[in-house]
Amino acid sequence: MAIPHALPAQAIDVHPFGPRLADEKSVALFKSDDLEVIRMVLPAGKRMPSHKVAGGLVLHCIEGRLQVDIDSRQHALHAGQLLHLPGNVAHAVSALEDSSALLTLVVRK
Repeated sequence: MAIPHALPAQAIDVHPFGPRLADEKSVALFKSDDLEVIRMVLPAGKRMPSHKVAGGLVLHCIEGRLQVDIDSRQHALHAGQLLHLPGNVAHAVSALEDSSALLTLVVRK
């Protein structure tokens, strides 16, 4: 059964999972005409290979540590930090430890 997306003006809990992190999965929280928000869960060592998205994005590390590779540069992202990228920038994301993050994508049609 699919998890329903949040409705407009509905509060969504994005607190750290803490000890439950290992049992959680990534889930799309909502999608509108302009935005998509995903709660990503990445276990230590997991890598999302280099890819691009058409619209800009914001990656907010909620817990753990992530590494974002852009070109030949590595950017560390610790809990409580975020970074943004414009659209069509190739990037890869690796979990340096068990992590969860909020990914906000600008939807381009």
